[in-house]
Amino acid sequence: MWASFVGTSLESFDFYVFAYFSALFSGSLFFPELDRTAATIGAFSVLAVSFIVRPIGAIIFGNLGDRIGRRRTLLLTITIMGVSTGLIGLLPTYAAIGIGAPVLLTLLRVVQGLSLGGEWGGSILVAVEHVNPKRRGLYAALPQLGSPVGTILTAALYLILPVILSPSDMASWGWRLPFLVAFPLLAVSLYLRLAIDETPLFKTLVATDKRERVPVLAVFRKHPVAVVVAVAAALLGIGSYSLMNTYTISYGVTALHFNYQDLLVATTIGSLLQLITIPLFGLWANRIGSARVVAIGAAGTLLIAFPMYYLLQFATFPILVATMIIGGILPTMSWAGLGGLMADIFGGPIRYSALSIAYSVAAVVSGLIPLATAGLAQATNSAWWHPGIVLAILSIFTLAAAIVAARWRHPVDDLAD
Repeated sequence: MWASFVGTSLESFDFYVFAYFSALFSGSLFFPELDRTAATIGAFSVLAVSFIVRPIGAIIFGNLGDRIGRRRTLLLTITIMGVSTGLIGLLPTYAAIGIGAPVLLTLLRVVQGLSLGGEWGGSILVAVEHVNPKRRGLYAALPQLGSPVGTILTAALYLILPVILSPSDMASWGWRLPFLVAFPLLAVSLYLRLAIDETPLFKTLVATDKRERVPVLAVFRKHPVAVVVAVAAALLGIGSYSLMNTYTISYGVTALHFNYQDLLVATTIGSLLQLITIPLFGLWANRIGSARVVAIGAAGTLLIAFPMYYLLQFATFPILVATMIIGGILPTMSWAGLGGLMADIFGGPIRYSALSIAYSVAAVVSGLIPLATAGLAQATNSAWWHPGIVLAILSIFTLAAAIVAARWRHPVDDLAD
């Protein structure tokens, strides 16, 4: 569980470091010749690139995870991810090398996205395949703590650095420091993952010769409906983070005129609360099932989507904090139950591939959310309800998928179970 948790923390940290960077600094450093709106869209486009290539990474590493093992594959993904993130902190800017700067930034995001495609599914499986299925809900939820931890660490860095550095230092070199933190985090992740053993379920697959020859093909050939259900179930849990922690921060600064430090504080408060709620939701999933927890979270998010963004227009700090808490807790239910829901749907021989593919396809959609929401803002003249539309759509898809998943009685491919 600790090896999974630290790995997902590094994954989330890598994502949120670049997400905050995209919202606050990337436009001026890597797209300085564009106006402010165009530079923001350009920064969000680079952010989206790593999501777009995730399915390719899911195919590569998902197949490896079902063929050579969970542990060995996770060692590969965490190394690639940590190194690529750290290298972003060493990149020259547009002022130094011109167009080469955004090109190199995009290439590193591509590498990062490939590794991320195989990270989440393996992290969930390392946790759940070491425990009794009756405890799967909790142990599938615990790696999800990596997301708020990554958010907290990122927000803390972006809160502290402007205090100890001048704006000019922050713009010239201070922005690099959060990316460089990835190197020591990578060292801790590798230490933990080198210390763990392969999961008992995968050992059984090898001993009984029940591995699929090409697991990725088996996922699509045998279980396309299950993949669609898993993708839809993941949309809210992943997409709400892109909407709340990337787009809403940029929108809050540029349209609602919040101070970005206030936005980071509010985000951090919401993330700290998740450190408590995610394990509680995992325990609840043990009792009622992960799919039902996902469904309840989606239904609640649908109810509060528009009222939340309406109140945010009043632009007071207490309302901002309440928005981040309420808008975080309900989608967090869907996030906490996601790994257990997918592990209940898919069996051992294709589980790594199926989880990785479903998660990465949902991540592609989520990676486009800040860009799409920014476009919707332009089309509606930043009407207060435009982010609510996006959040409501995500909730509807996840609610429908969770209702279907709750009726699943056995994994679609349970040869090892």
